[in-house]
Amino acid sequence: MSHSEPNCLDMARGQLLKAAEKLALPQEVCEILSQPMRVVRVSFPVEMDDGRIRVFIGYRSQHNNALGPFKGGIRFHPQVTMEEVIALSMWMTFKCAVVGLPYGGGKGGVVCDPRELSPGELERLSRGYIRAIAPFIGPHKDIPAPDVYTNPQIMAWMMDEFSRLKGYNAFGVITGKPLSLGGSLGRKEATARGCFITIREMAKALGLPLKGARVAIQGFGNAGSIVAKLLAGEGASVIAVVDSKGGAYNPEGLDPWKLAEYKASTGTVGGFPHSKAIDSQQLLTLDCDILIPAALENQITGVIAPEVKARIIAEAANGPTTLEADRVLQQKGVKVIPDILANAGGVTVSYFEWVQNNTGHYWPEEEVNCRLEQVMVRAFRETYEMHLEQGVDMRMAAYMVALRRLYEAMRLRGWLGTEER
Repeated sequence: MSHSEPNCLDMARGQLLKAAEKLALPQEVCEILSQPMRVVRVSFPVEMDDGRIRVFIGYRSQHNNALGPFKGGIRFHPQVTMEEVIALSMWMTFKCAVVGLPYGGGKGGVVCDPRELSPGELERLSRGYIRAIAPFIGPHKDIPAPDVYTNPQIMAWMMDEFSRLKGYNAFGVITGKPLSLGGSLGRKEATARGCFITIREMAKALGLPLKGARVAIQGFGNAGSIVAKLLAGEGASVIAVVDSKGGAYNPEGLDPWKLAEYKASTGTVGGFPHSKAIDSQQLLTLDCDILIPAALENQITGVIAPEVKARIIAEAANGPTTLEADRVLQQKGVKVIPDILANAGGVTVSYFEWVQNNTGHYWPEEEVNCRLEQVMVRAFRETYEMHLEQGVDMRMAAYMVALRRLYEAMRLRGWLGTEER
């Protein structure tokens, strides 16, 4: 992952510069936004089960807080780098701004392989990391959340450790927590539901009925499997799915509920009854209406893009399309719903969780979903209008919507030169 990360940072900065140019914004806006406000590097000791002490390295990047406190996940991964964390925090700033959340971008990570740690070691690591970054986070300062290889249990330990340090329950310091510790209903489905809403709105804009639309999904984890069910519920036909171990293709359609059960028992969608094997590359170039990359970054490349036949690509994953592929897809007239919009449902419901924690008032699931619907529909429409008005692709339009909000906030706060006020 890390080998392509400086490239991630260059990509994020490149998008920022292009969007600022289109909006004719002053130079200092880019200068402020191309650097994180603060990056913390910590090292902390953890006692292993055999009594040895191991020292772990962790990071927290706080990109920009013009719109509100920093917000973003914590990943546990052997290839976490400072550049990766900075790039991801920058994307979070734009993601929060495009959907109109009162947050700036943050991101954190610990260099480790959590699959090699026992539950006890994982707990001590989680608590050690939070002790190390505690001076820099808080419910009104920086609110972490789960990311790669972290989960609600890890968030519970982190929240508990921060609460111990403060001497009171600080549920609002972290989101993605278990329900019994201030988690929000609807959080598990939020990323997929947000993605589904943007697909539905794009299909509407293009006059493509969802009923009978053929869908291919790369990745069948939380986001991929739930978006498959939501689309099938509207009458769409999920014709192909791949995961990291195999693939299943049936032009007549696959039942996503049975497919999820099959994967839960076998560990893969490969070998699903009445399906043909298919690999990732074949799936990305299938004759379908809607393509959903919900796995890793850099999947749709300049080589694959000319072969893509889908009318809509919805980026449930972060950064699945390369810059070169983007140019090809735009020329072909493929509508790409960019990651900062398509997968923003997760951070939106994290925001709802934080609001519920801070007010001590918890909402039923229907209310969470109804509020998510409003946020995602509004964000999609603003982006689509910008795309039509400015004649730019949806990715650039999303950056422009986000940047306009950030610029306005920085200008009003007096962060820019006097002639800008």
